[in-house]
Amino acid sequence: MAMMQEFKEFAMKGNVVDLAVGVIIGGAFGKIVDSLVTDIIMPPIGKLFGGLDFANYYIPLNGQAANLSLVEAKKLGAVFAYGNFFTILLNFIILAFVIFQMVRLMNKARNLHEHPVVTPPAPPAEDIVLLREIRDALKK
Repeated sequence: MAMMQEFKEFAMKGNVVDLAVGVIIGGAFGKIVDSLVTDIIMPPIGKLFGGLDFANYYIPLNGQAANLSLVEAKKLGAVFAYGNFFTILLNFIILAFVIFQMVRLMNKARNLHEHPVVTPPAPPAEDIVLLREIRDALKK
């Protein structure tokens, strides 16, 4: 029974809930980045390299015909799928950059919250008048 109580305390901590929310949002964001790379970024790059889907670029290692799609070529044997690797690598770079920017903004917000910019208070008007009177008296 003590282990169940311990597990309940662990599961109800704020960090675990925050982590779960982060994983869910991260999974959804990963799909958005995957779509961005696959559907928006890679087609122009593929067009630049011959008009094919860049993810289908590969080097056949089992004597497959080079004009097959990647899926068909993999069914016939091993392939060196450099186009698919490049697409996944681009996904990772974009996702890592966006997460880096989010963490950077969160750190800036945290620093502003922890160390707010404090402007020194303006001296009261009475002090200024008194200092001017002292200055004028010293000049005489």
